[in-house]
Amino acid sequence: MLKKITAAACAALIGALSLTACGSSGSGDSGSSGGGDDKLTMGFAQVGAESGWRTANTKSVQEAAAAAGVDLKFSDAQQKQENQLKAIRSYIQQKVDVIAFSPVVETGWDTVLLEAKRANIPVILTDRAVDSEDTSLYKTFLGSDFVEEGRKAGDWLVANVQGEVNVAELQGTTGAAPAIDRKAGFEEKIAGKSNIKVVASQTGDFTRSGGKQVMEAFLKSNPEINVVYAHNDDMGLGAIEAIKAAGKKPGEDIKIITVDAVKDGMTALAGGEINFIVECNPLLGEQLMDLAKKVVAGEEIPARVVTEETTFTSEQAKAALPDRKY
Repeated sequence: MLKKITAAACAALIGALSLTACGSSGSGDSGSSGGGDDKLTMGFAQVGAESGWRTANTKSVQEAAAAAGVDLKFSDAQQKQENQLKAIRSYIQQKVDVIAFSPVVETGWDTVLLEAKRANIPVILTDRAVDSEDTSLYKTFLGSDFVEEGRKAGDWLVANVQGEVNVAELQGTTGAAPAIDRKAGFEEKIAGKSNIKVVASQTGDFTRSGGKQVMEAFLKSNPEINVVYAHNDDMGLGAIEAIKAAGKKPGEDIKIITVDAVKDGMTALAGGEINFIVECNPLLGEQLMDLAKKVVAGEEIPARVVTEETTFTSEQAKAALPDRKY
């Protein structure tokens, strides 16, 4: 087995994905704990609510759990690993049937995952991977191919922007799988292209405010920037605010590439302020509930389940927006 689950070329598993309604991100303690009856109980430790993507992901999980008759115990880690560790240990103490979580960062999980394994509680990773030599500590990883997302961003840049290209990269949370992998995939595709240089690269923590703040600093220290590669839509939208404040036109003076394809990002793409978006589908809830039921029933499931995703240009965004679910 690989030391680390990274995004790799896998067959896409096409699952029915549910559109969800607004929901809170607080703890849900209603219902009985695991082991008391036949109702499956899931403890879900979410990263936080740092972006539109994450909000859509949370809604999907909550709605899918309700539809599947799963007793969901939900916690919001507010982007802090210590909060997730505490939540997972709480789920172990409550003897839930299955634990699912999106790791804030890749490392530091072995101890708590071993605790879950010893308690005979299976674990499913969603959206983000962990870096562990012991792949028996979790049953599967459901999520996107982050390296491939970075590759798609790099391919578009190489094919569509000519001349001297000075890229400002807005990275996701330091140590998070999507930040590491989206950077790696992008760098792979621009390697050897003498006209393309990443002149500034810093984390914006996947937030709109972070993207704005970092971009403001980038523009002051690197006025030659003419391309932004943001690891998610929210940071790209923050960069747009900074670019406008600097008297430049986003999408024209500075080309913008982002990842996610949430409604706000797609709207900016349709309006020409973003030039290209690589989709990262947040609607994982229905697939997660299906995998959880199979795991608890003792059925074999794939070690890696990759979601189906695409890319969008401005015209494609205009066509997709009327029916966009997130």
